[in-house]
Order: sequence, then C-alpha cells, then structure tokens
Amino acid sequence: MSLGKLKNKYFYILISFTGCIISIFSFGNTFAQTPYINNVFNPAIKSVEFYNTAQVGAFPVIDLNSAEQLLLAFDDLRGSYHNYYYTLEHCDHKWNSSNLSVGFYMQGYQDDRIIDYQYSTNTMRKYTHYEVKFPNENIKPKISGNYILKVYEDGDQSKMILTRRFFILGSKVGVGADVVTPNLTQLRQTGQKVNVQINYGGLVVQNPNSDMRVVVMQNERPETVQINIPPTYVRNGQLIYNDINLNNFAGRNEFRRFDTRTLKVNSERIGRIYRDTSYAVVLLIDPVRNSPDYLFQFDNDGRFYILNQDGNDARRDGDYTYVYFNLAAGSLPSQGSVHIIGKFNDYCIDERSKLEFDAAVNRYFIKLLLKQGVYDYEYTWVDNAGKADDIPVEGSHFETQNEYQVLVYYRPPSARWDELVGYRLLNTAKK
Repeated sequence: MSLGKLKNKYFYILISFTGCIISIFSFGNTFAQTPYINNVFNPAIKSVEFYNTAQVGAFPVIDLNSAEQLLLAFDDLRGSYHNYYYTLEHCDHKWNSSNLSVGFYMQGYQDDRIIDYQYSTNTMRKYTHYEVKFPNENIKPKISGNYILKVYEDGDQSKMILTRRFFILGSKVGVGADVVTPNLTQLRQTGQKVNVQINYGGLVVQNPNSDMRVVVMQNERPETVQINIPPTYVRNGQLIYNDINLNNFAGRNEFRRFDTRTLKVNSERIGRIYRDTSYAVVLLIDPVRNSPDYLFQFDNDGRFYILNQDGNDARRDGDYTYVYFNLAAGSLPSQGSVHIIGKFNDYCIDERSKLEFDAAVNRYFIKLLLKQGVYDYEYTWVDNAGKADDIPVEGSHFETQNEYQVLVYYRPPSARWDELVGYRLLNTAKK
C-alpha cells in the first residue's frame, strides 16, 4: 500500500486489488468504501462472461420486474467441482455500497448456490465450466440501480473469486442522445462528443444539480466514465447536456482482434499454431498505429466471444491455448511500459497485462492463456508515473466506430439510494 500526498484532512490512497488500482478517500479517520469493480480474485478462474441473455455479449442491463435475465459463465482450471455461491449488493452511481439492508433491495434468499456445471471433454487443458442465470426464483432485485454480483467459495465471502457490475433499469425518463463532432477545434480530427437530452416529465425534480446524474461511457470501459452535473440548460421538463466541454471522448482506434475458433488451420492474425502438451498460438507482429491516417477494420468494440468450430459446445469442449502477442516498439518512448487490455481481462492494468521488452529485436512480448474464440484487444502505454494512455500506441480518430452507454440516475433529497431511471445505447455507425 502506498500513501499519496496529504492535503488538509483528506487522504488519497492507492492500493493494489489483485493488481488493479482502486481509489479510497477518507475524511479525518473515517474511510469511505472502496468502489466495486469487475475483478477476478483467483488465477484459476478464466473466461468470465456476463451479459443480458437476449444477445451474447450484450451490456448487462435488464428491466426491473421483467422476464429478462443475466447470464454469468466462467471456467475453473483446477478441474474438480467447487462449491460456489453468489449474492447481490446495491450500489450508488459511483459504485460504492448503498448500505441498504438485503431485504430492502432483494427478494428471495440472501445468497444462492451455483448448481449448473459441466466438466470439459476432449480438451488438453481440463477445467470445470459454471453457469447461472438470474433473476430467478431464489434471487431477484426489488429496486432499480447499480448492483454488484459477488461470487465466492463455500458460502464464505472472504473467499471471493469474482465480482461483476450490472444494472437494473426502472424506466421513468426519456433519453435522447447523439454522437457529434466535438466543438473544440483541437479535437475534431481525433475525438467524438456525446450530447444528451433527458425528458423527465414524470418525475419531481426540484434541483437538477443534486437530483439527477447522467453517466456516459465508451464501449463499457469504466475508465472512460464521465458524470454530467449540472445540466447545460433546463427547459420545459427537459435537461440538456451539450456544453462545449462536456462528454468529449477520444475516438481511439478500432480494436485489434484474433480468431482461434479453430486450431486446425491458421486464421485471422494467426502466424503459427503449435501442439505439444498444450496448444500455443503465435500471432503476427502488431505495429504501432499512432499515425494520423484512419483505416477501417471490423471489431467487436472490445468484446470477446467463446467459440469453437472444432467441437460441439464451446462451453465444455473449447480448449485453452497459450497466445503469444508481440508488438513492434516503433517510436514509443523508452521510459514506461506497455500493457494489453480488452474486455477479456476487464481492461485491468497490472503485472498480468504487462508486456516484456526485448531490446535485441525492439519488440514487446506477452503470453496469455485464453480459451478458443474471437478476441478484441488493444495496447496501452503506461508512463513511469502510472498514467495509462492507449493513444500513443493505437492512435485516435473521429471516424472510429464506438458504442456509448448513457445511464440516468435519480435521487431526490429524501431518498436513500440512486435509482436507474433511464438508459440509452448509442452506436456511431447507426444514426
């Protein structure tokens, strides 16, 4: 644990939470709770998928009291059966616990056991695959808002294996939004701007500056979140968020990708496939892409999909392979490090995502154990001060196709929690 600077009575502390950096703030001697993040705490847990069952890989948001469900799936590489439980906790719009009693936000049991599991078949790497769908008859949220899903072993929350964020929507407002060229001249070639309009006619909003929060993020990436308060204009039951400095995002670049749906032939971006006691896949050399010229390539906005063309059911017969990435250093600075990120590793920047540099060939290398499928990924540069920025490696263009998630929260002065009252998904390729 490293202590940052002391300023007045406030402390800012950075801690390593299995590698990912989390902020904790305190006033005097009372510490605020650590915000919950998507994380995996046990290195034996791989290939965590979590989405609305309406579409594979969909954003994990469902309507309150609807028939919609979320699916959690993951593998345990220890191979044997383990006794896993899960529970839910309500959070505010900043992902701190709402400190509500379980009975207030959830009906059914306080936790439930994951009973749907399968052993791998015909794979070189043995594993056990687990799945659970909820809400179900045992666990069901009662109120809207942000939730954290916790999965732990033997009914003991001190033996946590993973956490996942999700959203329960109680629609009470209309959300209008569009992606436009930034007003700021210096961002027009590299950025994208999101303007938002909230129609709140059905809500009592006495003070928009304190009652409403609008959260915008790019491609489900938590590090891109922008929280909008106050609105630029208030007029006739509408809140307008379109200030010149508001919701300006780097357009970034299309994600890189590779395809290991089959291990019998080389497919997209595959250089060589080796088979010994396990599979090894060597990807083609990745160049630095920080030129001003934009080149379109199809991607999945950072997602990954577990798929297997060599078998019948990727859940149990998809194999694990060591995938070797190598990045040509190009004109990158000499002081700092390169990390590989994507939804497959929760965009987590830690020692597990760090590439090693080989000065003899002027390249960066990393080896990751990944299940068969299609993966999006990118590289990010981290300077010696710990600041991460993907643009020096990947570049940024206003033409890049991105998704934006717009979430609207409502909390009047007397309320004890943040309601999620509006949601809108934007895609820059679909007007």
